[in-house]
Amino acid sequence: MRRYYRPLVQTDPARPGAAQTLAGGWAWFTHLEVLTRGAPARIIAADAAPSDVLARLTASRAPIAGLAMTRPQIMGILNLTPDSFSDGGTFNAPDAALARGHAMVQTGSDILDFGGESTRPGATEVAIADEIARTAPVIAALRAAGLSAPISIDTRKSAVAAAALDAGANLINDVSGLDFDPKMAALAANRRVPICLMHAQGPPETMQHDPQYGDVVLDVYDALAERIARAEAAGIARAQIIVDPGIGFGKTQTHNLALLARISVFHGLGCPILLGASRKRFIGTIGNAPEAVDRGPGSAAIGLHALAQGVQLLRVHDIELHKQAIALWQAATGKA
Repeated sequence: MRRYYRPLVQTDPARPGAAQTLAGGWAWFTHLEVLTRGAPARIIAADAAPSDVLARLTASRAPIAGLAMTRPQIMGILNLTPDSFSDGGTFNAPDAALARGHAMVQTGSDILDFGGESTRPGATEVAIADEIARTAPVIAALRAAGLSAPISIDTRKSAVAAAALDAGANLINDVSGLDFDPKMAALAANRRVPICLMHAQGPPETMQHDPQYGDVVLDVYDALAERIARAEAAGIARAQIIVDPGIGFGKTQTHNLALLARISVFHGLGCPILLGASRKRFIGTIGNAPEAVDRGPGSAAIGLHALAQGVQLLRVHDIELHKQAIALWQAATGKA
């Protein structure tokens, strides 16, 4: 029976001498929760875990697109779409996109994530040519204007990713986790660029039609492990893979909260973790914020919870708010 080992993560300044550093970062642990399908969870001391498990949990994560994984990193969202759930139509005009890209870096975004296709629940597929036309020229213009910050292309399509890489992007963010386009893995391998593999249950058109899991945490873990194996088989080094549990992608509010409660289990995959929960519907439901633009404070609360569990990257809309929240969290926990 397969066992899954979740570090019980701490950031307290009073750290025992025998504590293990989590993923070479700012958090530590002394115990693990052992999860097994169909059996009660149990707690063990870290030094009682199998050596390979402990090695994967503690190994330092390599930099991604030049960004160190030893401190929290902010991925700012720039949707170049007319129909994204939160800011569709706001920045899809070229001048607005260019101004927004520069402003995002100035206000604290470590990496910019550009998307030309909405993947909100119910969204329909965008033609490749249209998606390229929305994204590649903006990336090229920002590079021509001297912007040096890393840029990620948020796409499921290898042709769109290739055009973005040609224009100056540094990372592929595939919300399908290699399930949509069979050419995506080879592209990332051949271009030697990092890739983020996200979990989604079904395409955007149908993913919220009664999603079901046996155990959402372990099912998502297994699915991401399979995607990592597929990426490695294509020639992508594990050190250049990011994993994202896919909050809101084929998940109910209950599923989202279960993943957040045990998000540290995904460190067992040996990759940096990205959390993309910004302005999602469950934040509005729990935080009484019906409008997506009003969900910044709730998004930051979820982000700080993730950082306390060692999550390395936060994908966010409200960059200044998150930058301030992270600075205060770091100062209060002695992690600045």
